Amino acid sequence: MEFLRKHYEKILLSAVLLGLVGALVFLPVLISNDRQNLDDMKNGIIGRKPRPLPELNMSRQDNVMERLDSPYVLDFSTTNKLFNPVQWQRDVSGNLIKIATGREVGADAAVVTKITPLDLIVSLDGVQTNELGAIYIIGVERQAAAALPMRYKRQHYVQVGEKNDVFTLNKVVGDPSNPDQLILKLADTGETAVVSKDKPFERVDGYSADVRYDPEKKFFQGRRVGSVLSFGGEDYLIVAIDQNEVILSAQSNQKKTTLRYAP
Repeated sequence: MEFLRKHYEKILLSAVLLGLVGALVFLPVLISNDRQNLDDMKNGIIGRKPRPLPELNMSRQDNVMERLDSPYVLDFSTTNKLFNPVQWQRDVSGNLIKIATGREVGADAAVVTKITPLDLIVSLDGVQTNELGAIYIIGVERQAAAALPMRYKRQHYVQVGEKNDVFTLNKVVGDPSNPDQLILKLADTGETAVVSKDKPFERVDGYSADVRYDPEKKFFQGRRVGSVLSFGGEDYLIVAIDQNEVILSAQSNQKKTTLRYAP
């Protein structure tokens, strides 16, 4: 007992070392057995012939592809306007107007029905003679004048060399009492105007227009530059007229609209 008490640590250490040596000796056997077991499992799984998989059912996918090739088209635009609704507006009679393009009402809906030239007409209306010589009666009609009284024909009594606010009589061709022609110089442009009893001088100085607005059944006749047309809840100023078009300017925002004349 005395020996065990003195050398128990060495005896214990020797036992542990013997156990480790035994484990090391037995370890290759364990590894060999595990490897054999793994090989047997592998051979058992790979070596057997598995059952074939069932054929894939692709009918659902085929139906989807067929629907993609011939899709069902739904028209939500031109029929019921589900995604593109249109505006409707009542006219003066209470009827509904379909606003599809935006040109059914407002300035774009106005129509020019007629454009009339406004002329300057200078004519030889007669000749008077007295002891002072021949006096020529020359009629002037300024249809494009801004003031209404100035648009009617006015007669001027002049002799050669005299002038007024419209013309100067420069020359008489032929018999002074029965002239073939009168040569005039116009005051506004300086151009030469030749008139005779049978042939007056004519020049286009402007235009007037007739405009119709169907949504409110309004008709504007003989309107000139500067006239105001009221329709569709807006006032429009005529800013220009020529033989082919009328230009309107909205008083609220000065937006200009060109109305083409198609006779």
